[in-house]
This record gives sequence, C-alpha cells and structure tokens, in this order.
Amino acid sequence: MKVLIVSDTHRKNENYFKVLEMHKPDLVIHCGDAEGSEYALSESADCPVQIVLGNNDFFSCLPRELDLKIGPFKVWVTHGHNYYVSMGNEVIKREAMLKDVDIVMYGHTHKPVVDRSGSVIAVNPGSLSYPRQEGRRPSYIIMEVVGGEAEFSICYL
Repeated sequence: MKVLIVSDTHRKNENYFKVLEMHKPDLVIHCGDAEGSEYALSESADCPVQIVLGNNDFFSCLPRELDLKIGPFKVWVTHGHNYYVSMGNEVIKREAMLKDVDIVMYGHTHKPVVDRSGSVIAVNPGSLSYPRQEGRRPSYIIMEVVGGEAEFSICYL
C-alpha cells in the first residue's frame, strides 16, 4: 500500500496535483491547513483522502484529529499546533504513546521529519506550498506498507 502524506498546502495546490499524478497513491493523508480546498484535494485523487483541521482552516467542518488503521499500524493524524510541535515533537510523541498508536502524523512546522526514536514513529511531511526547512524545497512523504513493515521516504519537488 502506498500512502501520500502532505500538509500545509494553504490553497496553493499545484504541487499537490503534480505529486498525485507522479505517485498514484492508494491513500492520501493531509495533515491540515488546506484552507477551504478540501473538495479540490479530494476530487482530484483516485483514492480515499483523509484531511484534518489545521490552525488556518477557519469555519471548516474537518475533524480535528483522526485515528486510522493502515495495514497493521494504528495511526493518529493531527495538525500538531495543539501539541507544541514548533518547539519539537516530544509532546506529540508522548501523547501518541498515551493513545497507544504506532505512528503519529502531523504538520504545522512546514519542515519534514521522520523520527523513529522511541516506540512511536513521528512523521511530518513539511509543506508542498511554503517550505521552511533549509533549502526551502516543497516536501511530502511517501509511506509504503510492505510485509507488515512501514517505510517512509521524504520527497522533494
């Protein structure tokens, strides 16, 4: 199973459409800040699309958080701003441990991360629209579940 993980597109969706076409995923997870373009993001994909509420998704009916099962993995998806992710991922990983999940996916920082330390994998795809990491290249993550294992690749446009 191939999962496209994105975040913080902020209504600037051209790169999202390119990445969809490049990878043709089985599932898309958007970690928030779609800013009203949920319909466009969902309708353009030939697979299920799960989107959570970000701090800039005003007046939206999106869920604040999602609990998903991807292959054998329990996954928690949240934007992250309520868990102080701008200061690091310690708080969100501790919360994920309390929720007894295997993987937490979040956004908000616009910086890509795959942190396998500890018992919970923390995944942040960065931003396809407004990257903030060194080099400032739009980023996303491809998760592949093969034989009960999860592989994560940080990808750049």
